[in-house]
Amino acid sequence: MSRIHVLSATDRPKSNALKVSEYATSILSEYAETKLFSLCDFPLEDVVGGKYGKTPDSVKKYNKDYLEADGFLFIIPEYNGGFPGILKLFYDYLPFPESFSKMPVSLIGEAAGAFGALRAVEQFEQLLKYRKAYIFPERMFIQRVNDQFDEEEGLSSERLQNSLEKQLCEFPDFVEKLK
Repeated sequence: MSRIHVLSATDRPKSNALKVSEYATSILSEYAETKLFSLCDFPLEDVVGGKYGKTPDSVKKYNKDYLEADGFLFIIPEYNGGFPGILKLFYDYLPFPESFSKMPVSLIGEAAGAFGALRAVEQFEQLLKYRKAYIFPERMFIQRVNDQFDEEEGLSSERLQNSLEKQLCEFPDFVEKLK
């Protein structure tokens, strides 16, 4: 069974990204061994001021634990037309270039607006492609997350809920094929 790590890609406490991540992890865990990570737990205080080239041990441990997976699912919120700065900082402190090379990655965007974090996901996707990740072709964009998503029931639209479940149940097979 594949190991898939889910990342709530923000450090905002009680964020919608964390709620969606928890929900996605519960579905994904039926098909893969999963572990949820949140950038709320990233040791930000240890990298303030830029420690590039001399990564603190706390960051090395966080990254090592995160990278011990066969595939990755990112839940990315849209903030001000892009992805959260903490996600870029996390990405910058991952070992280069090997972190995502030939690794399967799936993406879900969520936003309060009408485009469901399309910009944020596509911006981050460019960084993943730079590191030669294999992007799962099914992506999900949860628009108007405050109105459309429930922590227990998922998405209020049956069509969108089916799309979300399809992505989550097919991604582990994609991961297995690439192992």
